[in-house]
Amino acid sequence: MKEHTSTQKEKRFVLLTLLTAAACAALVFWFAVPLKGHTGQTAKPEPMIQAARVDLNTAGVYTAGAAQRYVNMEGYMVGKRVLILGSGDIGLIMARRMTLEGAKVLACVEVMPYSGGLTRNIVQCLNDFNIPLYLSHTIVDIQGKERVEKAIVAEIGPDRKPIPGTEMEFDVDTILLSVGLIPENELTKQAGIEMDPRTKGAVVYENMETSIPGVFACGNVVQVHDLVDFVSGESELAGVAAAKYVQNGPVQEGRVLAVKPGKDLGYTLPQRIRVEGVEKSTNVSFRVRRICGKSTILVKSGDQVIAKFKRERLAPGEMEHIALPRVLLDKAPVDELTIEIEEA
Repeated sequence: MKEHTSTQKEKRFVLLTLLTAAACAALVFWFAVPLKGHTGQTAKPEPMIQAARVDLNTAGVYTAGAAQRYVNMEGYMVGKRVLILGSGDIGLIMARRMTLEGAKVLACVEVMPYSGGLTRNIVQCLNDFNIPLYLSHTIVDIQGKERVEKAIVAEIGPDRKPIPGTEMEFDVDTILLSVGLIPENELTKQAGIEMDPRTKGAVVYENMETSIPGVFACGNVVQVHDLVDFVSGESELAGVAAAKYVQNGPVQEGRVLAVKPGKDLGYTLPQRIRVEGVEKSTNVSFRVRRICGKSTILVKSGDQVIAKFKRERLAPGEMEHIALPRVLLDKAPVDELTIEIEEA
């Protein structure tokens, strides 16, 4: 990169730029299984899972993202009889895609008691094609030699252990893993930016600025999104904020509100709001930990509820957003906001 000869703030902006909304992500293998007949060594079982890690070099085992690339971009079919482990959006979409290409998708099995994908994807990708979704189930065994030949699925109990006697046998040649994503943040960590253990992404302020002044993060390096529309919105917010930083300098010092997840929430973002940096309102996004029916989203500052938002339904697979007006932020009695769910 050429040396930039303008001001120091512009240098920082050019050299560090934005930690953009690149959709790179690392798979989290919540559950993995042993492969009988495979010639390689089998790892020791994970505690409470009673299953060992499958060798991903064995023919017939793919991540859903890899299968998507093979089918959509390379023009290769990865299998004819398919079982999908996990119910993330990419796995749901690949269930439909494989079906449309002539494969038989026997089932989608999900270890949690709810799907990790959008409701519309469950309807359009599974229900519309009569593909069953087994909740609270996982693969406990994979059998095959040179290629996957059979998978054993069992129901699991509250302790995440398979329940004896609930096994189902599927004759398949392919297993797709759709078991969740985490932000890929090697660059963020190398830069020394503060990380949030809940999101596995950078801690950001209301304008997507990180703990290092002049460095902004947005998209999937901050939180894994369900819709690209939200990625685009975050990117625009970060881009505008970066331009303002170059032109006007940092946000004026003043009151900072810490935003924290309360009951039934996995995380909140942004994690901090500088009141002086909010003109009219600021958005807060979050995900719930369980499916909730008709609910009220409560925004608390100390013991005082400063805002309420109604929702007919909340699900872990669907990101939620609320807008907090500046006038409410000014009235917060303490320098902390907690977002909670109150189910009707």
